[in-house]
Amino acid sequence: MRFPLFVACLLLILISCAPLKAVPRQPTVSVLDFGDSSFGKLIADKLRASLRSNFKFVVSDPELSSAAARGIGYTGSLNLTLVEARDLGTAMDSDFFVIGDAQTLRRSSSQRTAYFESYCSIFLVSSRSGRLVWWDRPSFESDQATTAQEQLSQYLAGDEVSRFFKVVQQAHETEQSQRATAIEANGPLIEEAPDDEKTAEVQGLRLPHPYRRLRPDYPESAARADAEATVDVSVDVGADGEVSQVEVVRWAGFGLDEATIAIVRRMHFFPAMKNGITIPMRVLLRYNFRKPPR
Repeated sequence: MRFPLFVACLLLILISCAPLKAVPRQPTVSVLDFGDSSFGKLIADKLRASLRSNFKFVVSDPELSSAAARGIGYTGSLNLTLVEARDLGTAMDSDFFVIGDAQTLRRSSSQRTAYFESYCSIFLVSSRSGRLVWWDRPSFESDQATTAQEQLSQYLAGDEVSRFFKVVQQAHETEQSQRATAIEANGPLIEEAPDDEKTAEVQGLRLPHPYRRLRPDYPESAARADAEATVDVSVDVGADGEVSQVEVVRWAGFGLDEATIAIVRRMHFFPAMKNGITIPMRVLLRYNFRKPPR
């Protein structure tokens, strides 16, 4: 009788020592209300429900997320710096978070009779990097407000959530890969530009200056949303005056970030100089977007 008992104990030891296969962790997503209106809260609730039921996301408790956001002073802005976005994500203890705005507005124009537009601006943000991962602004129009709202609700429960799921999964896998393969790079050091010309002069620096300061176009995607925002970009200017890297450090969505990057990459600079020698330097450029007059 002792032999079977010995074999059973051995099997238990072998099983307990066998390597366990890691189970992929589903990302945690916080969804804040899309504005203070009842419609904004309804749309956020529908998005949370769709994420939970369709794709088994770990969706944070909305009351806890809202309390955490208020605790650090977040008031609903869709125009955040990377630092502000990381702080918000950390406060809500989530891998990603969603902010946005949803409204139903009565519209009129000279080309058609009055109608209603129901729209929802959706911003998906990485808590780890603070970057705006993805944005969208689905919109539906109808002669009846309730019809436009219903069309938007159905869209969010179908095609939009499917796209949302794919974006979150891809972003989550990319960030996990980056953490797993992070290697310290011995890249060239680049000096940060001082805040102003006087400080630069004291340090023996001449800041880089563009040959011509180009203005980005105001994209149609922003015009449809009546978007007004500020986009800040960190720009690495080489010793030859050419732009090597551009990173958005305050994002705005609605196509404004892409328009800014595209125009900055077309710019050429008089390079920075230190004690008469050209050097690479990182500068911050700011672009304020306002709706063009109609």
